Amino acid sequence: MKGLGLNLILGMASMAVMWYTCQAAAAAAASNLHPLILVPGSGGNQLEARLTEGYKPSSLLCSRLYPPVKDKEGWFRLWFDPAQVVAPFTQCFAHRMMLYYDQILDDYTNAPGVETRVPSFGSTRSLMHLDPRLKRITAYMGPLVKSLEDMGYVDGETLFGAPYDFRYGLAGDGHRSYVGTKFIEDLKDLVENASTCNGGKPVILVSHSMGGLFVLQLLNRNPPSWRQQFIKHFVAVSAPWGGAVQEVHTLASGYALGVPLVDPLQVREQQRSSESNLWLLPSPKVFDGQPLVVTPNGTYTANDIEHFLNDIGFPEGILPYKSRIVPLLEHFPAPGVPVTCIIGTGVKTAETLFYDDRGFDRQPEIVYGDGDGTVNMVSLLALESEWADRANQPLEMIAIEGASHTSIIKDEDALNRIVDEISSINSYVFSS
Repeated sequence: MKGLGLNLILGMASMAVMWYTCQAAAAAAASNLHPLILVPGSGGNQLEARLTEGYKPSSLLCSRLYPPVKDKEGWFRLWFDPAQVVAPFTQCFAHRMMLYYDQILDDYTNAPGVETRVPSFGSTRSLMHLDPRLKRITAYMGPLVKSLEDMGYVDGETLFGAPYDFRYGLAGDGHRSYVGTKFIEDLKDLVENASTCNGGKPVILVSHSMGGLFVLQLLNRNPPSWRQQFIKHFVAVSAPWGGAVQEVHTLASGYALGVPLVDPLQVREQQRSSESNLWLLPSPKVFDGQPLVVTPNGTYTANDIEHFLNDIGFPEGILPYKSRIVPLLEHFPAPGVPVTCIIGTGVKTAETLFYDDRGFDRQPEIVYGDGDGTVNMVSLLALESEWADRANQPLEMIAIEGASHTSIIKDEDALNRIVDEISSINSYVFSS
């Protein structure tokens, strides 16, 4: 009963907020702007945590007393706070970010005693920058939000954000995926409310990176009638449709998060535990027989991911990958709504990793190919080849030479291309 009461209170609060927003957006309904929702990529929004009595610190340094700055309910920003990521607190950060796959539950959960929440769902606040104290150096979607505001968009009225717990992903039919599915449900509600508050205008969905995978799942998990009523256009920026070789590197040897003084091996276990990192591994359908990893003992392609996971010392990843993730990688159903893919090209991108006899605890030698510096070109272009014979699936590809995976939503020239596309969509009335 206590949980039911809390859910009722939260539901009433949500209704009150939406009523207020609808009142504030009344003038926007008469404008020419379609409501727009931004869906960030992995690591692209803030994440907060709270440590309960069930938390077992990995060391004395990682006690519940750290970090010292929390709100009155014990919540603190887990992602992103440089003070928590760098040594000697890297191990604390990694332990608190860990996920655990429960075979009986057939789902992922947080580490015991760690509660997490995503702040400011519905607003762009938590995805503009990752650390409010370091807005310039942790800027993410802030430049894009400013460009949209210059067009006339207003946060909470015509412009909305859909942050999520990016450690979690989705799973194929028949498998439980509570956190990822809840996000899809919340995103659906946000789409409907944004449309309702703007005179019934259908919504423009703009995603970056992994956000595009969630949006495509949202579209294909709802009926065509819903898509036609509520979706104006889907703009996918830098979407890794078929995964990326960088994820192979991350699981094998760890990734330092782009932060100086972080030992990639100290965060590797946490990165392996992330459900979404399995989702971002190279798809056999897209990468096929391309060599991804070469070692003295053999070569691994996207068809050998299960052997690869075992050989890097992560056999516990095989079951969730095979049962939950592979079904998501086998095909990309066309949603039947207009889609624009905006991608960066001409940036050297890891294509094949070479390890010597010292194993996976050392960083590899890398052979580079084309892409956006993070996602390989074959993955960025996957929908173009997959939907080539779909006459009823509008698809436009926009390539921006020299735009990297992250600079594409920050640099002026790339932002202008994105904003021009959104302006064009707003002026296009055929599918409204």
